[in-house]
Amino acid sequence: MSDENIPSHPRTGEPIIRVMMMPRDTNAHGTIFGGVILSYIDQAGAIEARKLGCARVVTVAMDSVDFKHPVFVGDVLTLYGETIHIGRTSARVRVNVFAERFEPPCESEFVTTAELVFVAIGEDRRPITFQECRVRQSEKLSEKKA
Repeated sequence: MSDENIPSHPRTGEPIIRVMMMPRDTNAHGTIFGGVILSYIDQAGAIEARKLGCARVVTVAMDSVDFKHPVFVGDVLTLYGETIHIGRTSARVRVNVFAERFEPPCESEFVTTAELVFVAIGEDRRPITFQECRVRQSEKLSEKKA
């Protein structure tokens, strides 16, 4: 990823998750494990994908993730999500990650970005269209009101 692809301030998309990094999340070098951050990226992406009307989505792909800066204990990660493409049964979501530093100079720093693909699934765990999800959600709401 080149520097021109680094999102600028203000961030694109909507803040999805904010979480403080804790000592339990560190590696032997005192920085946060990349896998911990990947987990938060996956969660933020799923939350964004669910906004399309389907309560059940599964991750089927995550593009390469290049960590531009380390994350430290005490940093607050803010993950921003935006839907960038909606297909029949799948959606592509971009998640941008920023770390708010509380050690001087106390600034926010871009950490990484990732694009994920989610597939909508039904109760039988098989792919369904996002349109079908919206119809089923509407039917469930109508049943609850009746």
